Amino acid sequence: MHGRVPGAALFKAACPDCRGRFELAASALRLAIGGSRRTTFYSFTCPDCGTAVRKPAGERIVELLTGGGVRTLRLHSTV
Repeated sequence: MHGRVPGAALFKAACPDCRGRFELAASALRLAIGGSRRTTFYSFTCPDCGTAVRKPAGERIVELLTGGGVRTLRLHSTV
């Protein structure tokens, strides 16, 4: 438990490039909520290879990430 905040959420993630699997703290993730499923996603930087990863986020993922304290950006439609 060294270096971890008690009760802090960790999220399992994987990198599509290097296929690394790891756990990330909420501070390592970003969530963007858009007006549609195509524009709602989460992103992170792979700690193994440094690749910027972006993955779609459905309703359940959005609930888990926001509940776990992940920083959220709400994208507003220009229409």
